[in-house]
Amino acid sequence: MQPGGNITGLAHFSPELSVKRLEILTQSLPHLKRAAILLNPDNALAKPILVAVEAAANSFGVAVQRVEVSGPSEFSGLLSSLANVEGLVVVDDAMLIAHAQAVGELASSQGVPAIGFTEFAHGGGLLGYGVNFLLMFRRAAVFVDRILKGARPADLPVEQATHFELVINMKTAKALRLTIPPTLLARADEVIE
Repeated sequence: MQPGGNITGLAHFSPELSVKRLEILTQSLPHLKRAAILLNPDNALAKPILVAVEAAANSFGVAVQRVEVSGPSEFSGLLSSLANVEGLVVVDDAMLIAHAQAVGELASSQGVPAIGFTEFAHGGGLLGYGVNFLLMFRRAAVFVDRILKGARPADLPVEQATHFELVINMKTAKALRLTIPPTLLARADEVIE
């Protein structure tokens, strides 16, 4: 993508990531029929993410309900929201990333398998799928180097993320009494024992 002007950089697209997370959740839970999507309504990307996930959910045969939290003080309300779902997709949001462990523990305490960003699986969530930010940051250094050597930002394209990671937390899987399909385990970049 060549935006023109004085802009360049790297991007990742949250709507597509959330759809992929729902797809991976359906692969790990083949009988999934009711899922929730956890998002922050104050995030400008919440609406396009919700639209994309709801459209994809139909093709997966999954009904999706929206669960909104604007801050950690609203996490206690998650318990009742998760009572009637079989899975949870957690959206990329700075507040949710900062409280990944609390959200993962809440979902697990309700027996709800959940997928979110990679840090989510490290915080106790069942699955994490997301951009490999370390590689993105390294790629950003290439942009900085080129600009410092005289390249105009307008002449450099905005690049999309191309490296994604799947993390599976087997501790959480065992606590939820879930068997992760071997095909999904084989695709995992990291398995937390």
